[in-house]
Amino acid sequence: MHISPTSLLAILCFGTLITAQTNFTQCLQDVRSGMYGNGTDVGGTDNAGNPVDVQKATGVTYKLCIRACGAGQEPFQWPTFSQQFSSWVLPWLALISQLPFGTNDIPTNLESVLLALGSPVLAAYSVALTVLNGRWVAARFKHRDYEWPSRLYIVRALSSLQQAPLRIDKGSMLSSLIILPQNDKWWEELVARLDYTHTWSISAVTSIIWVVVAYILTVADSFVGNISDTVNFDGQAIGSLWLWLLPIVTGWLQISPKCDSDKVKEAIKRSNEMAWVATPNGEPVLATSLHRRCALWLELGHGDALREDERCTAPIYNYSRLFQWVQQVEQVSNIVRNASHHVSDYTPVTPYQAWIPEEHGKIHPKNRIGILSHVLNYGSGRPLLHGSTPLPPSHISRVLLASAMALALQWGTTGATIVTIWFTPTVGLGCCSASYLIYGVVSTIIWFLMLLSSIISHYVLNDVHSRHPVPSATSLRVFAILLRKVAKFMAYSNSVWVLLTCFFQFTNVFDRCYCN
Repeated sequence: MHISPTSLLAILCFGTLITAQTNFTQCLQDVRSGMYGNGTDVGGTDNAGNPVDVQKATGVTYKLCIRACGAGQEPFQWPTFSQQFSSWVLPWLALISQLPFGTNDIPTNLESVLLALGSPVLAAYSVALTVLNGRWVAARFKHRDYEWPSRLYIVRALSSLQQAPLRIDKGSMLSSLIILPQNDKWWEELVARLDYTHTWSISAVTSIIWVVVAYILTVADSFVGNISDTVNFDGQAIGSLWLWLLPIVTGWLQISPKCDSDKVKEAIKRSNEMAWVATPNGEPVLATSLHRRCALWLELGHGDALREDERCTAPIYNYSRLFQWVQQVEQVSNIVRNASHHVSDYTPVTPYQAWIPEEHGKIHPKNRIGILSHVLNYGSGRPLLHGSTPLPPSHISRVLLASAMALALQWGTTGATIVTIWFTPTVGLGCCSASYLIYGVVSTIIWFLMLLSSIISHYVLNDVHSRHPVPSATSLRVFAILLRKVAKFMAYSNSVWVLLTCFFQFTNVFDRCYCN
């Protein structure tokens, strides 16, 4: 039997309605009137839980609460619920639609939403990492060791392809793509085709303004409202809880990630049609005429389960592509650096050929043309290290910085929610504040498991290329996949958990003796 979401909501609301029997306002008045005794030993307390005379009590002990008020919850009020839920939760849920997806696959897009809801730490980590990676690759190629005609386009292309499951040929194709002058147009064409935007729109600006205004009004209302009215604090707490969405959505809109898998695939495919490659004994030819795979391509579709997240182009999966992307940038930058050094020494690609002076400040094209072996030698240098060699400190520092920023965002918002509810009478840890604490802790665990899985995957994948594979690689592969599966299940559960917590908070499920 199919139950619609509207029917399910009605059933939940009706369920809370028929069990609601408690009126805490009337109950406290009865206690103060002396109906259950007088003095300081009856069970009356102040906001901090200290015993006081019942006539001055602002709270009661759990034992007296059960005796005087019963174990039920406050009555459910549909007008109050609908107003609060539509004012403080729906605007944030609407803002989720502005998150970038791009996988052109509904289940995967839904999974990316649940990962963001279930682990804001992971979502913020991916945003921060993308920004830091873009700054790093730009700074790398600004150095004078990387003076090369197409370097600006190379930087833009590599930065734009952070969301793609990029694969790079490590042999003649890549060297030809960088060194041959005919391929300068290739890089320019790729950047032009990737220059589509997922950025600011009227709907995005409207959604952001909506949540900002709603939060400001909620905070302002908490200063002028009655301190005993928990509605004000409910709104402020919920607003603080979802505040992490604002910098993440704004960040992605500003970055404008190239995550549409179809568009990225088409951009690389069309660009590869004009790629040239050096030949063993003659002039360069179009790579398509040799019926060979070009230097850059995307590995979409199904394949190695270890790289499942890496193949998803939604930006939240950038955590899984970091190490692979860094290695690819290093491969490209090594060739550019070596070629730049040859140019600074006025050495052309073809040995013993005289250097032709520059034209209008540019390297003469004939200085960059040669047969395949010469092109390979021109871009060769110290080989990229494989195996389990750790990443350079600069890469590790970016991971640590992105992690710190993500954790600060998560606990700055969730922590504010917990503190708000904690200090709302009655003061202390209750069902609501504990629920949000669990949400924050689980969110952090999810991020840690995903990060650990990506590190292990990087180790295992590099071990495949090692001359001395580690016997435990198979076990580590299974462990990395298991970590990711567990983290995703936790993210799905945590998403449902936080939505149910908001629902229970507005339906007075937490307004009972046990929770308060």
